[in-house]
Amino acid sequence: MRKQILAVALAASASLGLAATTVTTASAAPSARSHATRVCATPSSPTVAACSALKLVDGSGTAVSPAGKPVTPQAISGKTPADIQSAYKVAGLSAGGRTVAIVDAYGYPNAERDLGIYRSQWGLSSCTTANGCLRVINQSGGTSLPRFNAGWAGEQALDLDAVSATCPSCKIVLVQANSASLADLGAAVNTAAQQPGVAAISNSYGGGDLADSSYGAAYNHPGIAVTASTGDNGYQGGSFPASSHYVTAVGGTSLYKDTSTRGWNESAWSGAGSGCTTLNAAPAGQTSAMTACSGRAIADVSAVADPNTGLATYAPTTQSSSSWAQYGGTSLSAPIVAAVYALSGNTTGYANTLPYANQAGLFDVTSGSNGTCASWCTAKSGWDGPTGLGTPNGTSAF
Repeated sequence: MRKQILAVALAASASLGLAATTVTTASAAPSARSHATRVCATPSSPTVAACSALKLVDGSGTAVSPAGKPVTPQAISGKTPADIQSAYKVAGLSAGGRTVAIVDAYGYPNAERDLGIYRSQWGLSSCTTANGCLRVINQSGGTSLPRFNAGWAGEQALDLDAVSATCPSCKIVLVQANSASLADLGAAVNTAAQQPGVAAISNSYGGGDLADSSYGAAYNHPGIAVTASTGDNGYQGGSFPASSHYVTAVGGTSLYKDTSTRGWNESAWSGAGSGCTTLNAAPAGQTSAMTACSGRAIADVSAVADPNTGLATYAPTTQSSSSWAQYGGTSLSAPIVAAVYALSGNTTGYANTLPYANQAGLFDVTSGSNGTCASWCTAKSGWDGPTGLGTPNGTSAF
């Protein structure tokens, strides 16, 4: 069955045009020249992770807005904190002192400076090391940080901004792994879980389809919500750690304002990762009758990921310089959902079981697809591969 899944996954990836380093998304294009480009290199080994961040650029690689114009602090495009909080009905909620841990690879020397610029732009409260809101540590918990990597630093900027946009009151601990190997990233997750006040751990990366028996221990932290991106390659089969029994696998949507009571509409994003693995067991509440998968299917839930409807982000362009750009990918949706878990404060046991027991607290996404297959590709009522059970409608599902 795995061979069949992988064969279909490769065909689907090819049909989506995701084998190259740039990705053109299927939602309404910002301009004829705009496309989304990956910020992290594609690894050569299934035990090395790639980050799932995408940056919207023009033909020359310059950051653009959906109107095809450069993104600047004076004319920012992309979703704002007010947009995210409105779309997912979390405005005005407090984290009550809880912390979201962000796990990524390599160093980002200007993380605190850039986060300060982002939060100041939107009138969010200061989040610094001095006031105790922000901590940046290495995978062992120390302060000697890894070497800079431009792609992964961009990923970290997106994660920091996404958590801030969703939950301005959340404290943040950024844990930087020595490398993008799943061994180092797993060590960083274990360190994150040991930090005081951590309610959720966001992982915006993925490797190959791997077994919990070999790699799952690092993600097995009952009482803490561990979220993981499902990837940006559409239907692809399993991707670890999203395919782990212990995590909440977060897929992706395209998010637009409309005139409905909610004020927003969502459809499955064409790049949202989905699939089925027989290597790991499904979380409680996810059944084979629901997913047509004899093992663990992804996603569980979702949030905005389409870079064309992505988040305005202040991110590095070099080791010393940063600028505004519009970012997406399931690297955006995973920290949003982690922040919603932190706002709920309800992460007893395995947090990935909570949405299955509280589906009324989700916006069901029923349109869009990420490929040509059955349950694992097309959004529909109830569970589907690209969007899982749906997107946050407040915190009651979490």
